[in-house]
Amino acid sequence: MNYDVEKQNIINKIKEVTTLQQLNEVRLYYVGKNGLISNLRSNIKNIPNEEKKEYGIKVNELSNCFEENYNIKKEELETLEVDKQLQKDKIDLTMPSYSFSSGSSHILEKVIEELEEFYISMGYDVVEGPEVEKDLYNFEMLNLPKGHPARDAQDTFYIKGDEWLLRSQTSPVQVRTMLENKDKTPIRIICPGKTYRRDYDDATHSHQFMQMEGLVVSKDISLSDLKGTMNLTAKKLFGEKVETRFRPSYYPFTEPSVEFDVSCFKCDGKGCNVCKNTGWITIGGAGVVHPNVLDMSGYDHNKYQGFAFGFGIERITMVKYGINDIRTFYTNDLRVTNAFNQREGE
Repeated sequence: MNYDVEKQNIINKIKEVTTLQQLNEVRLYYVGKNGLISNLRSNIKNIPNEEKKEYGIKVNELSNCFEENYNIKKEELETLEVDKQLQKDKIDLTMPSYSFSSGSSHILEKVIEELEEFYISMGYDVVEGPEVEKDLYNFEMLNLPKGHPARDAQDTFYIKGDEWLLRSQTSPVQVRTMLENKDKTPIRIICPGKTYRRDYDDATHSHQFMQMEGLVVSKDISLSDLKGTMNLTAKKLFGEKVETRFRPSYYPFTEPSVEFDVSCFKCDGKGCNVCKNTGWITIGGAGVVHPNVLDMSGYDHNKYQGFAFGFGIERITMVKYGINDIRTFYTNDLRVTNAFNQREGE
């Protein structure tokens, strides 16, 4: 082999290379497993002893020639690749920017978070429970035994005989909390969550909706404590000028039971389309916890009392933001979501 000629071949082949891939092919040709220089090194064992020294020197010179030219070319091509990538990624800061749509919290979530922060500031805990619930907790331990007429009004989604159902209210969370804390007071909790009832969807009804219920159990609790709590809640939601009133009602799990209204924040109680010219808007139901519910949950009603309240999140949000169709909350139209955010910022 003419080593001088082969050196020049190495120089010429590497010089002609224009990409890193081509350079790698040249590398494999010379120093790969079966490359030319690799084979020359392997063949040294077949060279007579008196010629091995000179042979080794020639092979090393050939190898050094390759390594030197290869490294120079590799650095050159890598620099070119970096320059190409920099040109590709180049940003013209003088060009106008793009407008991107960004996600945000749903208006119902914002109202829930607002209420949670408010009740937490008053010492309440936020407690959640399963949406697939036992009839025992959803009805029986809330003083609604099987056959009770109030069950018919609930239009419940039963999913396994008459034992399991999709909860029709978040009240089962209150029962579970009392059972877990038998004879321990005080209990101050709110229970936000999704509930389900067999109902036809229209502008004011939905088969699924959000509720928030609250429970306080301690000693010497009265209806006046409930009224004070509802007064503060109304002012938090609708402003300091809002007033509340209680009207007698009936719920199996409270006695006495009331519906609570707020004075119309739009017309200051004078009468308008929002309050249907009554001056008042119904927000939810409440009452003093029924003695049977306390006893079944491990609390002696002779020693402990409590109050409970509940309202629909959609109902409050519709009133607060002037929304006249409950189905608006469940649309996937970003224009509607943006409209909610704009109202929130007003």
